[in-house]
Amino acid sequence: MEKVLVAFAAALAIGLSAIGTAWAQSRIGAAGAGTLAEKPEMSGTIIILLAIPETMVILGFVIATMILFTVK
Repeated sequence: MEKVLVAFAAALAIGLSAIGTAWAQSRIGAAGAGTLAEKPEMSGTIIILLAIPETMVILGFVIATMILFTVK
């Protein structure tokens, strides 16, 4: 039963961070499309702003890996 709970905790760590990132990127993407329509020179800034929330998934993956490999 303990292995099931550990796997569930790891799945929650990466799943919830992925859902949060998807929500943030959808909002940033919509705002970025509107911004690019008015100011095309802002494309570099928009790309950076879209990449920032992706670190949340990477951190979720790190936490899931730590949960899986440190809990015995």
